[in-house]
Amino acid sequence: MAAPRIVIVGGGDEELVKNEDSPTSKKPRIEGRFPLNRGELLVASMVLLVFVCGLFFIFWRIPASQYGNIKLPRTISDLQILKENLATYSNDHPAQFILGYCSTYIFMQTFMIPGTIFMSLLAGALFGVLRGLVLVVFNATAGASSCYFLSKLIGRPIVNWLWPEKLKFFQGEITKRKEKLLNYMLFLRVTPTLPNLFINLASPIVDIPFHIFFVATVVGLIPASFITVRAGLALGELKSVKDLYDFKTLVVLFLIGSVIIIPTVLKRKRTYE
Repeated sequence: MAAPRIVIVGGGDEELVKNEDSPTSKKPRIEGRFPLNRGELLVASMVLLVFVCGLFFIFWRIPASQYGNIKLPRTISDLQILKENLATYSNDHPAQFILGYCSTYIFMQTFMIPGTIFMSLLAGALFGVLRGLVLVVFNATAGASSCYFLSKLIGRPIVNWLWPEKLKFFQGEITKRKEKLLNYMLFLRVTPTLPNLFINLASPIVDIPFHIFFVATVVGLIPASFITVRAGLALGELKSVKDLYDFKTLVVLFLIGSVIIIPTVLKRKRTYE
């Protein structure tokens, strides 16, 4: 049997490394393969099971006559049909409907399931601008926070696997803006500079404190959520999701984001002077 090898680490410290052939040695992750190990998969499966069981008990209380009317919309046409089917039920059973709506939204946001924009449009169509906005911001924040903590447990290998260069860039930007981190996070939330999915997953990995993540999410999602919820009032006029964010809307969002990040820019300028 080959003897253990001594590896000299850069600082002069010595570390005993077991032979590569040893069955107890930790195998490196193989590039190109799914990055989660068995322990991480177990954690993800347990969290998923808890969510699925919760959704099952919530939807189990829905009258059987409504089951055929409920499905996740994938197009504006699907959403228009869903809105018509659920309008009466949401009026007759508001508490049950809101519980099911919130649970579905948070589940989708936590596990990165596409389609939350349709849920936001549905909130505007069924509840109006004010109540719909409160509902969307609450659910988006709760789902993003849930995704943040899940990523804190198992997210690092996934993000490194999917977006290695983007993660490196994000880490560098966070390091440069530690003193005005809230302003920068607000800018990212308001503008479509980085996808919200990436921000939710990467934030705990680059050591963004949760309180900053939370405040930036609550406040930063309001402008885009308002646009989406308000569009839900005129659901019949929408042809595609792309109609929501035309050039004018994007310019407005970037202007809002620019106002938010001005204090950071000014402080950096004074520092260099």
